Amino acid sequence: MNAENRVAIVTGGGQGIGKATVLKLLQAGYRVAIAEIDSDAGTETAEEYSSLGEARFIPTDVSDEASVRQLVTDTIAAYHRLDVLVNNAAIAHPNNAPVEELDLVQWNRIITTNLTSAFLTSKYAIPHLRACRGSIINIASTRAFMSEPHTEAYSASKGGIVALTHALANSLGPDIRVNCISPGWIAVEDWKKAANRGTPQLTEQDHQQHPAGRVGVPDDVAAMVVYLASEAAGFMTGENFIIDGGMTRKMIYL
Repeated sequence: MNAENRVAIVTGGGQGIGKATVLKLLQAGYRVAIAEIDSDAGTETAEEYSSLGEARFIPTDVSDEASVRQLVTDTIAAYHRLDVLVNNAAIAHPNNAPVEELDLVQWNRIITTNLTSAFLTSKYAIPHLRACRGSIINIASTRAFMSEPHTEAYSASKGGIVALTHALANSLGPDIRVNCISPGWIAVEDWKKAANRGTPQLTEQDHQQHPAGRVGVPDDVAAMVVYLASEAAGFMTGENFIIDGGMTRKMIYL
């Protein structure tokens, strides 16, 4: 089947890595449902990419089961199939509070938005993905394997994404492949909605501390999403792919 016939959902598709993923999928011939809670970001992205193919903004709160169910319903109503689900939507700690001061409400909000959402979207997408022998691609983080202080909820949510990936791969194979990408430092300032967009303020030291010689950009992750969704990756499932310029393989001694 040509990619031109295929359909993808990208959660958090209005900004950052999600927006770059929408662009790459459209360029590959996919029709894309942009699941986004920020209406400005979702509308802007759909309009900006309208000349590249079918990009439909579907307002979605990925932490709400009814909203996720409606996302899948609307996508199928519009396109009559679903081949790829990209679970990208996530939030981080707003203030990096020490764990003894971390409010349970804030913990639950991060876990629900980052981890539970991937379960919900997968749950409702699975029958349609199975019919197309499609794939799920989860966006985790190198924070699943290494941390800065006071990021417990975010790190736990991303570690959960990695584990959910291999569990789903075993439960859903061979009909549906499930893989995961763990980005490192990705500069997203110039991929935000217009009101918040800016130029990444990066130093030479920021770049040179990476074995690859630079900080990452959203395209680095989006390109892997498109590859994992393709038939070329047909023997890959249950895996986590780290895209971090080599930082998790670097010994650092102060």
